[in-house]
Amino acid sequence: MKTLEEVKKLAGTRPNKTVAIACPEDHEVLEAISEASNLDLCNFILFGDQNEIKLVADEVEGFKLGAYKVIHCDTKEDACMKAVKAVSSGDADVLMKGLVDTSVILKKVLDREFGLRTGNVLSHVMIIDLPKFNRLLFLSDGAMNITPTVEQLKQITTSTVTLARSLQITRPKVACISAIEKVNQKMPSSEIGRKLQEMNENGEIVNCDVCGPLAIDLALDEEAAAVKNINHPVAGNADVLIVPYIEVGNALYKGWMFGCEHVKSAGIIMGAKAPIVLTSRADSKESKVYSIALSVLMDQ
Repeated sequence: MKTLEEVKKLAGTRPNKTVAIACPEDHEVLEAISEASNLDLCNFILFGDQNEIKLVADEVEGFKLGAYKVIHCDTKEDACMKAVKAVSSGDADVLMKGLVDTSVILKKVLDREFGLRTGNVLSHVMIIDLPKFNRLLFLSDGAMNITPTVEQLKQITTSTVTLARSLQITRPKVACISAIEKVNQKMPSSEIGRKLQEMNENGEIVNCDVCGPLAIDLALDEEAAAVKNINHPVAGNADVLIVPYIEVGNALYKGWMFGCEHVKSAGIIMGAKAPIVLTSRADSKESKVYSIALSVLMDQ
């Protein structure tokens, strides 16, 4: 698949899943729920303050609150706990963050008693749909893991590749981002990139091609890669961008979102027992709908 519109269309052909939304008391969240329902992407259970949900719902044109199951919760912590429990018990298939701090919902996700932890590294993947590249870009991790170890980056890479493959990208091309394309001991990100490439060559990271280190232009632009004589299947054609530190991924994502026209995005957390839809409060309704569609296509 090359666009998020294709993702949304394919999701509409799949059996409905149930999404548990923690703290949906937000206009764009409810608008996203309404659109996803109209597209028959999935079913929803709303966990939050019933009165607040109704107040916001009354302001959202066309939103039919009576069509949804609402579980009243006195606090945001309670809403997150009950939403996570719904997923862990099998009453819901997907968890989604509404108007609540990420740290609050992740604390419940990681709860040892009823949470969704698996022992795998939880990582955030952002999918970027930018017409310039004529393909989807998978960026990880610009939201959760601050300074991941090489072993954690191995898991992050594997999770991101799994997601890309679920969107019919049979053998994703993975670029490990640095500022240079050669190993320099003074630049740890270059060493990290080379180690990940070696793990791929040794069969520790599978079902993909990994190249690192690569500067961002060499990862995405074939002409730039040719000028530098980078002869690797990934060079200039990367589907997956693995960043060494959270700042790199965060800056790349926000640079594209605020600096480019016609860009679309979706965000999801990998590594848990179930898909977790996690978008920023500032993300558009459109981004939230694409993220919901993405979760429908995932098998974890």
